[in-house]
Amino acid sequence: MTTPATAPATAPATAPATAPATAPSRVGALAVGALPNRTATVGQFAEARAVPLLAAAVMIAATAVVVGVIWDISWHMTIGRDTFWTPAHMAIYFGGVVGGLASGAVALHTTFRGSESDRAASVRFWGFRAPLGAWVSIWGAFAMLTSAPFDDWWHSAYGLDVEILSPPHSVLAVGMVALALGAMLVMLAAQNRAREEGAARWAVMYAYVAGCVLSFLAIMTTEYSWRTMMHSSLFYQVSCAVFPLFLVAAGNTARHKWGVTLVAGSYTLIRAAMVWILPLFAAEPKLGPIYQDITHMVPMDFPLLLLVPAVAMDLLRARLGSERPWRLALAQGSAFFAVFLAAQWTFAYYLVSPASHNWFFAADNFPYDLPTWTNYYKGVWANFDATGAAFLRGMGVALGLSLASASLGAAWARWLRNVKR
Repeated sequence: MTTPATAPATAPATAPATAPATAPSRVGALAVGALPNRTATVGQFAEARAVPLLAAAVMIAATAVVVGVIWDISWHMTIGRDTFWTPAHMAIYFGGVVGGLASGAVALHTTFRGSESDRAASVRFWGFRAPLGAWVSIWGAFAMLTSAPFDDWWHSAYGLDVEILSPPHSVLAVGMVALALGAMLVMLAAQNRAREEGAARWAVMYAYVAGCVLSFLAIMTTEYSWRTMMHSSLFYQVSCAVFPLFLVAAGNTARHKWGVTLVAGSYTLIRAAMVWILPLFAAEPKLGPIYQDITHMVPMDFPLLLLVPAVAMDLLRARLGSERPWRLALAQGSAFFAVFLAAQWTFAYYLVSPASHNWFFAADNFPYDLPTWTNYYKGVWANFDATGAAFLRGMGVALGLSLASASLGAAWARWLRNVKR
């Protein structure tokens, strides 16, 4: 039984040399398909010289951006006041500049001085040629850098943000996700072009960058994933709507038997490392009102236990195979709901207890402006379900969302498996 982790990448891929300017759906079609003028073999694809350098650059960029975002949120939780020039902001924009410039340089090189293999592994857009991932990263970097002056003006006009996704932060978030998705597509195309012996290296790099994207998705759901919400149906509805889609799409397309686990593990490692590292640095609030005695950086919450259902999803993939992707998606969606519910529900008891107030889990990470009389500070469960019946209905909705999300992930995975440029 053949699985995505072991399927050989020996099928020839057809690539365009020149294409009429009126060709429809150019970027998407050229990323996975062909125009009839030239055929490029897997060997020609694998020799593309610009791809390894671009892969290294966009991996560094994605890492810098996700670290910068988590650092920036911690800055707001700890210090409050910031400027455009904080170290966290510099890390974010460093990632945007590196990813954008590297992708732009590859586009110029491929267009004007690229080898046959470089051009075979590229997509034509507005007369220029570059890998599909490079084009997505360029767009993401442009959105990120455009949001910077917008965000600075927003803070000057309205002060601190009262929620994570303010208008300028929304533009920034879209740009950051696009930059990381571009990096993910660069690794994916290289993996899909590689021969069997070279695919594993690209699969691990692909899973790592996918973990960066998963980190962004988890950050965007922060306002629905506080630990006091983990016994409410709303938390599971949001989690089941977002995470199965991406885990199925990215994990099942990694040519590794533990693809889903690698993606979830990368997310876990990134978030946990920031939980452990940030409190090592001294800091104190610079803006009132101050309700917490803070002397060091306050980290974000310990990562969600996505790694546990990810292992179950990989075991199902190994057992069921990939010949019937919709059956696999429904099985993985069901497994995500059941295993994540069991793991996170149980873990939440520990997170709201004083026992979790330690350096490893850091559940005493209260922002400086959190009053001590709030239910969140006291560890009291948020009551979003008025009755037991309402809770059961809400969990039924969560199961349905998990199945739908995983099915959409399977549809996306079908496209991702064909990306070779």
